[in-house]
Amino acid sequence: MKQGLARLAGTAIVLFARFITAVRGIWQGIEPTPKERIYFANHVSHGDFILIWTVLPWRLRRRTRPVAGSDYWLKTPLKRFIGRDVFDAVLIDRNPETRAADPIQTMAEALDDGASLILFPEGTRNETDAPLLPFKAGLYHLGKSRPSIEMIPVWINNLNRVMPKGELVPIPLICTVTFGAPLHIAVEESKVDFIARAEAALLALSPDNGGKDT
Repeated sequence: MKQGLARLAGTAIVLFARFITAVRGIWQGIEPTPKERIYFANHVSHGDFILIWTVLPWRLRRRTRPVAGSDYWLKTPLKRFIGRDVFDAVLIDRNPETRAADPIQTMAEALDDGASLILFPEGTRNETDAPLLPFKAGLYHLGKSRPSIEMIPVWINNLNRVMPKGELVPIPLICTVTFGAPLHIAVEESKVDFIARAEAALLALSPDNGGKDT
């Protein structure tokens, strides 16, 4: 019964996201093929991974898991149900002092089980005027641990205007989710160089930097 409720809730969330945002997926330099991938995106809202999940074709969506903080998604029974049962999120303890498992290993094991992942390398929501916060090192370490898996930059546009900070009611507005060409870490590439390249690849998808939004 719980599994059935989770499927119904997932369908309802997708329909609601599409109704409010009329979200469109733009595949720029890559096709939506059913293979394991690491989708990394800009982060401005708790709804970011929902939009990515929504625009993925069903055959991709059913095997794609968001990576999220357990401190947020385990707070209440409703959040636990949505995080664990609806989205099958890979929940990470973001506090080094309390975590019992290595986050990179946890994500790598999810990839080994056949899942694709959605993650936000800024580490927290960007509430500044800067287009991106500096990336954390997790994307680099995960890519190094599974070098054959494609890392796909994903730019989410307009969601911060759909749900402005402090507002409870979403404002209907068209959003886009743009998927860029895949990245791999070069054999001798340093962490600093890869992070800079990943940030640049993501920023290039923003309409403000010439990325498509049509």
